Amino acid sequence: MVEFGMSAQDSYLCVTFSAIVPSHLRGFFYALENWNPMSFSSSPAKLALADGTVVSGTPIGANGESGGELCFNTSMTGYQEILTDPSYHGQIMMMTYPHIGNYGAHDEDTEAACPMVSGLVVRAFSREYSNLLAQESLHNYMERHGLVGITGIDTRKLVLHIRERGVMNAVISSTDLDDASLVGKAQAWPSMEGLELASKVTCSEPYAYTDTGSHRIAVYDFGVKQNILRTFAALNCHVRVYPGGTPLKEALSWSPNGLFFSNGPGDPRAMPEAVNCAREAMNMGLPIFGICLGHQLMALAQGIDVFKMYVGHRGANQPVKNLETGKVEVTTQNHGFTVDPKSISHEMADVSHVNLNDQTVEGLRFKKFRGFSVQYHPEASPGPHDSRYLFEEYIRLMSSNS
Repeated sequence: MVEFGMSAQDSYLCVTFSAIVPSHLRGFFYALENWNPMSFSSSPAKLALADGTVVSGTPIGANGESGGELCFNTSMTGYQEILTDPSYHGQIMMMTYPHIGNYGAHDEDTEAACPMVSGLVVRAFSREYSNLLAQESLHNYMERHGLVGITGIDTRKLVLHIRERGVMNAVISSTDLDDASLVGKAQAWPSMEGLELASKVTCSEPYAYTDTGSHRIAVYDFGVKQNILRTFAALNCHVRVYPGGTPLKEALSWSPNGLFFSNGPGDPRAMPEAVNCAREAMNMGLPIFGICLGHQLMALAQGIDVFKMYVGHRGANQPVKNLETGKVEVTTQNHGFTVDPKSISHEMADVSHVNLNDQTVEGLRFKKFRGFSVQYHPEASPGPHDSRYLFEEYIRLMSSNS
């Protein structure tokens, strides 16, 4: 039996549970039982939005100041994967799930070597954690990597504000607490629209992710998630990763069986060299697969327009319908730009997938070359394996091309 009681003296949630609580839930309740707001620093922090909104809270992670586009993610778990997703570079992440940090941090739960978000906003942060695999608390992880955050924020109210006003730039600070100063900094922060960021997160030189495999895949890294590479490796692919600015001739000299254009941050319209590379690759006859930013670059290379969304899709519960099979997939998404359906010529491509929440384009089948792309992340497995067939289909495409 679980009993919840509120101590008037301590004014925080107390949880006691008996032996009948299932073992897989005990870590969650342990984190709640040991979460004490008074254990945090008493120093204040502020979050200021470009529209003049300012909210106060308590600092978490590293002390300091950081800015970026404020967006929100609706996932209930996976905060460490979200924090380290290169596609979030330059953004402040606000988690809609209230309890963050209760299962700590572990190196194997990362999509990159360090956090990629510029800040973290949460409702109730836990320095205590219960997880046998965890190596440290999320607070220590953030502090070690210099990631600035703020807790004690009414995230539900702020999410509704963002949904109404649209995503906008913001600044988190535990050093400058002047409202006017912080709002000015948020307003002066560079807009995500027109911003090229992939060059900041790509690898510095080519490297082999796997040494052998049945198919050789040349991955263009615009901020590739590690789980994409893991998925290719699990399917017995020989994977070599190239920096996003690599000339196509260099990648082709490796004699790949297919090309892959990865996810990544920023505005794809600010990447003319990558678009030209994708266009050139489409004339080579090799099968091409693109995810997220790669999907948008492939669309632009075929003359299809891309625009910035009012809010964007970020979460692990987005329903996507496969128009070819009629099946609905539960997908993970992370994008603030999307393909304009009005600009799609039937001579160029067909829409293969749509988002059931807002009917935005989630997939394209191209007609003038052997390739396809999706806006969502099939490697993230929220379904858990609803979308794995896309990787298998790509492998079949490479097999039929050899």
